[in-house]
Amino acid sequence: MSESWKHAERVMVALDYPHAAAAERLLEQLSGTGCYLKVGMQLYYAEGPQFVKQLKQRGYKVFLDLKLHDIPNTVRGAAASITSLGVDMFNVHAAGGIKMMEHALLGVQDVAPQHRPTIIAVTQLTSTTKPVMNEEIGVSGEVVDCVLRYSHSARMAGLDGVVASPQEVKRIKQQCGESFITVTPGIRPTGAAQDDQSRVMTPAEAFAEGTDFIVVGRPITSAPEPREALAAMIQSIL
Repeated sequence: MSESWKHAERVMVALDYPHAAAAERLLEQLSGTGCYLKVGMQLYYAEGPQFVKQLKQRGYKVFLDLKLHDIPNTVRGAAASITSLGVDMFNVHAAGGIKMMEHALLGVQDVAPQHRPTIIAVTQLTSTTKPVMNEEIGVSGEVVDCVLRYSHSARMAGLDGVVASPQEVKRIKQQCGESFITVTPGIRPTGAAQDDQSRVMTPAEAFAEGTDFIVVGRPITSAPEPREALAAMIQSIL
């Protein structure tokens, strides 16, 4: 990997596309950069597991963002299926509880007991505000307190880290340890539109808080030249 891309492995580009053909130009532009690709529900439900396998064949690291949340045995089976695709990372919902998260780990171990993917838990979505969490989701208190409770549960279940907003990273690291991975969406370069995110930071601010990975979608995928947008983002955090 060239010097200019050595930090790209900490940037996860969200493939928020309706089908594979729509993502092809971006995939060609980002080839060789070493960045992660995040495949979410929209694209996975359209293209299925074969698309994930193709990304791996093209040399990309893949974070499969399906947010598993079901009874423990179902999550165990789903985690085994995901692991068989060769993904590098996937996630579950911490709201499913410790036993469910433990079964996700068991599912992974059923397939790949030694070289397993990283498993992280979603705490609260970066679009979630305190009123939404309190009045609609039915969880009382401050958002950060819920994030910390869920992070503690994920660590107790043996998972590798969590998805959280960059605003919560420092406290997660203080509570769960520096080696506990944080993956932070809600990243917007200076001057970029906030869109439907509520708890946001710039890439430089997020890394200054101590996050391990940032997730970036529209600021790169909607840019006229995505490769240049990624390079500029990396330059901003050096």
